[in-house]
Amino acid sequence: MAGSESKVVVNETQVSYIGQDCKEIPEFLGRKFGHLAKRLDLSFNLLSSSECSVLNISKSASEAFTQSAAALITLGSLEGLKEFSSLEELILDNNLLGNDLLLPKLPHLHTLTLNKNQITELESLLDHLAEVLPSLEYLSLLGNQACPNELVSLDKDEDDYQRYRYFVLYKLPNLKFLDTRKVSKKEHKEAMERGAFMKVMKPNDSKESSVSGAISSEMLYTPLPSGSQDLTSHKGFPIPGAASGETGVLRKCRYVYYGKHSEGNRFIRDDEL
Repeated sequence: MAGSESKVVVNETQVSYIGQDCKEIPEFLGRKFGHLAKRLDLSFNLLSSSECSVLNISKSASEAFTQSAAALITLGSLEGLKEFSSLEELILDNNLLGNDLLLPKLPHLHTLTLNKNQITELESLLDHLAEVLPSLEYLSLLGNQACPNELVSLDKDEDDYQRYRYFVLYKLPNLKFLDTRKVSKKEHKEAMERGAFMKVMKPNDSKESSVSGAISSEMLYTPLPSGSQDLTSHKGFPIPGAASGETGVLRKCRYVYYGKHSEGNRFIRDDEL
């Protein structure tokens, strides 16, 4: 414990605990610095998304768990943030945080950076931030799949990123900065008018498979008898329904006409023959 405490860097109201591979916020961090810290940097650690769990509760009690026991739910790896009630800036870059991350209510927090985490779904995250961070003005999500740009995927372009910005600003209208850009008045106005329609809908895998299956079954259909489907075979085969003794067959042959009345010769004048 003493070794871990020695790795904390404190500069007045700024507290940094960077690159320590911690999977949760150390208890001593909140106990010693929670009351004074206004800026907390926890980047380059192993903080993961919240996995809600019940503390010290028996199996029978958990089965009868009701809303009155909600106080027993933890915030997982971010549980320790509850001690930082005066926090204004929180840096959580380069961790393992995903879609189900939970933050305690931090009424004074105006800056949050979640760059290079594992966030893929945008709407639920924004709804949660709107609820617990009422003073939020600066947000950065670069390096997450939920933030579509060339840092994440080469098939994304500026139009994809701009639609993302409109949707974020629609959900969090008090933002003044998003990622590396200041929010302009024009952009804010556009977000209020159109941002609700900028949500990117992911296709349903089951629907995709059923559609592709239907297409495949349609492509297998052919009006020709099964024997005619081998394009390398030029053998004839009986016509369905032909009378007994008849020699009628369907045949395929490679026949090219090179006579003077061919289509090509229609464009050759007499004096060129």
